[in-house]
Amino acid sequence: MSTPPLSAEQEALFRLIEDTREHVFVTGRAGTGKSTLLKHLAWNTEKSIAVCAPTGVAALNVEGQTIHSLFRLPIGLIADQELEQSDATRKILNAIDTLVIDEISMVNADLMDGIDRSLRQARGRRAEPFGGVQIVMFGDPYQLAPVPPRGDEMHYIRDHYRSFWFFDAHVWTGTQSALKDAPSLEGFAELGSFGATLHVRELVDIHRQADPAFKAMLNAVRHGRVTADIAQILNDTGARTPPDPVDGETPIITLATRNDIVNAINRRHLDALPGRTQTANAEISGDFGRGDAAYPADVELQLKVGAQVMFLRNDVSTFGEPPRWVNGTIGTVTRITGATVKVEVEHREFDVEPAVWERFRYSYNAGTRTLSRDVVAEFTQFPLRLAWAVTIHKSQGKTYERAVVDLGSGAFAPGQTYVALSRLTSLDGLYLSRPLRPSDIRVDPDVQRFMAGVVRAPAAS
Repeated sequence: MSTPPLSAEQEALFRLIEDTREHVFVTGRAGTGKSTLLKHLAWNTEKSIAVCAPTGVAALNVEGQTIHSLFRLPIGLIADQELEQSDATRKILNAIDTLVIDEISMVNADLMDGIDRSLRQARGRRAEPFGGVQIVMFGDPYQLAPVPPRGDEMHYIRDHYRSFWFFDAHVWTGTQSALKDAPSLEGFAELGSFGATLHVRELVDIHRQADPAFKAMLNAVRHGRVTADIAQILNDTGARTPPDPVDGETPIITLATRNDIVNAINRRHLDALPGRTQTANAEISGDFGRGDAAYPADVELQLKVGAQVMFLRNDVSTFGEPPRWVNGTIGTVTRITGATVKVEVEHREFDVEPAVWERFRYSYNAGTRTLSRDVVAEFTQFPLRLAWAVTIHKSQGKTYERAVVDLGSGAFAPGQTYVALSRLTSLDGLYLSRPLRPSDIRVDPDVQRFMAGVVRAPAAS
């Protein structure tokens, strides 16, 4: 698989990861190319690598495995419970040189320590953080947060961790009080070194936006430093009625905070179109998981001619040529047949066929003494989703020329407003359903504390 050429700072960071055993956290503002670097690393490293992510969809996006599936960790709080490991799991974990974790900001401190304990236990190297495995993490804590713990889990986290963020895991902070009595780590308290050194490298070259003024505004939103002047510019620019799209023009999408708002908008627009609704049913084979959160597209995709849709993955059928569409491209359905859906994108009409998403699982190949990556399930569906509206969460990683940002009753999660605004390529494409309020600009104080306190350097340093 070919990957886009790396920029100078991406290449320097790739060499740091490839040529050393350092633990690295790759971060950076939206649009700096974290995903591009991850894909390049996965396809070009000479190390024995395993790629994982905290959720099923995130794992699919990086062609990896979920953390819980790879490590066979229990769902929920891990704390100090015994970790049961099969011989197969131990062999897999022993074969890993470098573990890559995407969307690391969604991983909580307890799970981070669970990964550490699993690797130490499986590899029999309990004095070494992560059992000697190099950890490379990608993500931006200013954009996505782990699911907050509740009830007894919340009380446990408060008693044992500074926060529930991954960077406050004991393996990074060097504390071991919560784990010294863990049955799988008997005698661990007497061992010399617990904490691992984490090198934070920040990609700074933004590829999504070109206007320095808009970049500065987005950075202010990211850090919660929005002045009255910046707020006025954003609100004055966004206080417009979205125009009806001209034939062939990229349609406008609404980015909303909640699923029910998005579903209502999409259903209303679909019902308003003439003609018959046609449904494409996904084909699912193997152990793909259950529930909408496990699937990369709708199990039952309902479409009509005239429907506004968004592509859910990059075009891979034009090898050596520029892709006809990318993940996040917006278009309009012009015709529906049994085998294809015709979609018009910027005056060009494309035949879109069902795509296959593969769920992978790592296994150990005794013959070659290496990791192999096996397909254990497939999900086949048209790579399309109704897209008059999409949740801000699902817009993560996408790029839009124009969008309506609908914060409804208010942003309810830190980073939500930043994610929405940073999807846009320019300020000219911003439309607001209502003016931004100070309460919409939310930054988690633990993120501010961590990012201000770490000794970090630009990626190319």
